[in-house]
Amino acid sequence: MPDVVVVGAGHNALVAAAYLAKAGLGVEAIEADPVLGGAVSTVQRFPGYQVDRGSSVHIMFRHTGIAEELRLAEHGLAYDDLDPWGFAPFGRGDEQAAITFWRDLDRTCESIEGVCGTRDADAYRSFVQTWLPRSRRVFEAFSHSPTPARLLRAMWGVGGGRVGKTTARDFLDSADVLLDRHFRDERLKTALAWMGSQAGPPTHEPATAELVGWLAMLHAVSPGHPHGGSGALSAALAARVRADGGTVRLGDAVTSIETRNRAVCGVRTASGDVVPARAVIAGCHVLTTLELLGDALPSQLADAAQRVDVGNGIGMAVRLGTTALPAYPAAVPASYHAMQLLCGSRDELRSAYGDFLAGRPPARPAVLAMSLSALDDTIAPPGRQNITLWAQWHPYRLSGGLHWNDVARDAADTVVERVEELAPGFRGTIEHVHIQSPLDLERELGLPRGNVMHVQMSLASMFAMRPLPELANHRVPGVRGLYLTGASTHPGGGVFGASGRTAARLAIRERRRWR
Repeated sequence: MPDVVVVGAGHNALVAAAYLAKAGLGVEAIEADPVLGGAVSTVQRFPGYQVDRGSSVHIMFRHTGIAEELRLAEHGLAYDDLDPWGFAPFGRGDEQAAITFWRDLDRTCESIEGVCGTRDADAYRSFVQTWLPRSRRVFEAFSHSPTPARLLRAMWGVGGGRVGKTTARDFLDSADVLLDRHFRDERLKTALAWMGSQAGPPTHEPATAELVGWLAMLHAVSPGHPHGGSGALSAALAARVRADGGTVRLGDAVTSIETRNRAVCGVRTASGDVVPARAVIAGCHVLTTLELLGDALPSQLADAAQRVDVGNGIGMAVRLGTTALPAYPAAVPASYHAMQLLCGSRDELRSAYGDFLAGRPPARPAVLAMSLSALDDTIAPPGRQNITLWAQWHPYRLSGGLHWNDVARDAADTVVERVEELAPGFRGTIEHVHIQSPLDLERELGLPRGNVMHVQMSLASMFAMRPLPELANHRVPGVRGLYLTGASTHPGGGVFGASGRTAARLAIRERRRWR
């Protein structure tokens, strides 16, 4: 009998299982999907191509120290650095210019100066120097249970007084206000705004400044893509669990969390297996967890599912197999190592978000292009390229009687057209296409409404309010021995892992209670 059952085998669930097994506890992770890793997984979509099913670029995870603490390199994890991490082309043909964001701040400022002038280059240097220590404090707060004290320390910083109040005000500003305060050239503002929008909220909303401010962290540690595909992280975590005596079961869904006397006592699976356990860590979507509790859901949480802000999706992905990389006129070979920020202006971002609010695919979506086969030749056949296009904002629920089964192909064509505008001839290089609309993301990855962040990343659903105030401390009140992890919980979505480590630490610290 395991001490702990972990529901799910996404990366946060596997991080939790790995820390529990490392601490000497008996652990079994049980996953419905026959593919390991949830949204951090890689499959063969086209012959000879290893294509990520969800996330591709790992940013936050590389700042956590989890890979080093769990010694994942010994279990096959190796990262290819994205350096530069951002490439933003503007204009067309011979008139095209591009801003390149390197890990090295000096090289980045040189690129900005060449396009936007000395003033904005100097302003960017000051911006990074200001926001790097701030973002490190926020990141430290995100690496532990959410408490008001940690939030205040992150926002006020060290010293308090007038400086602390100014810092707190900056955090509560919209990202657009922050960008307008620092920079003049709209091209630089657009590149930073589009990169800062990857969590979902648009940059005109309050308290989005940090979503742009944290980009300073990318000058400390490069984003990375696991060699062989995003799923290599999940494979390394599972290998670490097994090396410490734990087990990972795939293709057998947990159908209920069993309780006795308001304490968990195990789980039941679709195969009919009853797995007794002293504790359960639920790494699935919070709505799934509430369903798995059934009648054991405490009465004070009876309406919890209706209050969780799942939103209406965020975006869609188009996975391509091509014969060549996009031919941006301003690109150099290193440009294809970067996330390609394809957006003409912040007005385009606002227009796309307006379409989203109206319940229709954006007429001109902003696109994040990734050509990771330029870094890793194992994920595409010789002479071919593995391209991912992520675009926002695409609503899960469409208006006007539209359905994703009918409009997905047209929406994908619109995404590809944005690349074609900046890299003429790109469409003619495409040999394979796989479309992941918000509905497809829900169907394949178990993401309600296709929200890759599980729950909205707006201020009202973050920190000590994620996913709800009463569920914000990685626990379910009234059910002893049940812990929560995953993108539904603090600190939110993306390839992070901090939630899994925090949940494991809580379970280890409290094991005498549930034993």
